[in-house]
Amino acid sequence: MKTLDSIPTKKIERATKLVATGAKIGGNYIRYYGEKLLTGSENKSKLDENNAKDIYDGLKELKGSALKVAQMLSMEKNLLPKAYVEQFGLAQFSVPPLSAALVKKTIRKYLGDDPEVIFDSFSYQSENAASIGQVHRAEKEGKKLAVKIQYPGVSNSITSDLAIVKPIALRMFNLKGKDTDRYFNEVKEKLLEETDYLQELEHSEFISAAASEIPNLCFPKYYTKWTTPRTLTMDWMDGIHLSEYTAQDQSQKSRNALGQTLWDFYMFQIHGLKKVQADPHPGNFLVDSQDQLIAIDFGCIKTIPDEFYVPYFELSKKDNIENKVIFDELLRELEILLPTDTQEEQFYFTALFQKMMRLFTLPFHDKTFDFSSPQFWDAISNLSKTFAEDDQLRQMNGNRGSKHFIYMNRTFFGLYHLLHDLQAEINTEDFKKYLKK
Repeated sequence: MKTLDSIPTKKIERATKLVATGAKIGGNYIRYYGEKLLTGSENKSKLDENNAKDIYDGLKELKGSALKVAQMLSMEKNLLPKAYVEQFGLAQFSVPPLSAALVKKTIRKYLGDDPEVIFDSFSYQSENAASIGQVHRAEKEGKKLAVKIQYPGVSNSITSDLAIVKPIALRMFNLKGKDTDRYFNEVKEKLLEETDYLQELEHSEFISAAASEIPNLCFPKYYTKWTTPRTLTMDWMDGIHLSEYTAQDQSQKSRNALGQTLWDFYMFQIHGLKKVQADPHPGNFLVDSQDQLIAIDFGCIKTIPDEFYVPYFELSKKDNIENKVIFDELLRELEILLPTDTQEEQFYFTALFQKMMRLFTLPFHDKTFDFSSPQFWDAISNLSKTFAEDDQLRQMNGNRGSKHFIYMNRTFFGLYHLLHDLQAEINTEDFKKYLKK
């Protein structure tokens, strides 16, 4: 795979790259409409494939928050065409790595010496290159290590990247007014946290110690000696990515067991710690030869304040969804219904969220839930399609809902998709035995 000797870090450089990508997409549309005019046929899937490839090719050289957004979008399997999901999914663990010279320069800058001096052995070939950093194998005194190094300039480019995509996001989600800054600040804050490996070290040690009693769940040991704001060193963990595991012919018993571990781990974090790893994609988990789940990334952690936690989970209760008085009250508490709403808007958004909550909270309404259920996933796909084609929704002000929805909803959608990929049936209340009395 091609390696990178440099990454654009200045706003003008990154904007120029995005403009060039936009020009390619424009060319794809010209060809698409030209062929449609000449032949009378339209191949929308080919247009999606070309656009997805060109967008990904542009973003993978920018890395950082631009590529992170693509990675996040790859989990939205019901919202994006298949071509985009497949291309953007590569951002999870397969992007062009840094060249050996740039790796050496980065290690020397943050750890004070060349890699081969610090470690007994060090591989300059990246084992895993993703959106914010890449991982290298190393050894020290008989210990096999994974050394994660951050791409140069990633932290400094986050603000400018978000400034570039903000106008697009405002149009896509119909956000209006200065109050939209709270959503962008939430995303910016989380992206900046992901670039602070000392904070990731703190999160990793805290959550791995707290969740140590959950069976079939493993964590690496971390090494402060070789960890800095831009480097993170941990045990090398042998295993395959969760996406590789789900693609294999596994027994239903093994899939259910792994799914149960995943569910218990996330529910324990949410309800027991009020902190959760809010980036549940396959690249952040390994499965070892004993079918144990290995959690290897705690860069994106969402702290859940009580003022959001309580109404959020009250909203998921079946009785509350069907009680209009309680349901409306919870929607106001969560800033979905606003004091400035017209009667038409109140009626519309109450009905909209009732429909959503009846579907998305189904796993909480029974003691067991089968995430392989085609009815469940067909209903989600159909609902997503209905919203995408709803002209009335596009005309409404989309600037509503607590900022905490962004990463909490991302957590649940990501978790649901992982469990669906596992085709797992789980006990939804099993996690409670790990909570402190």
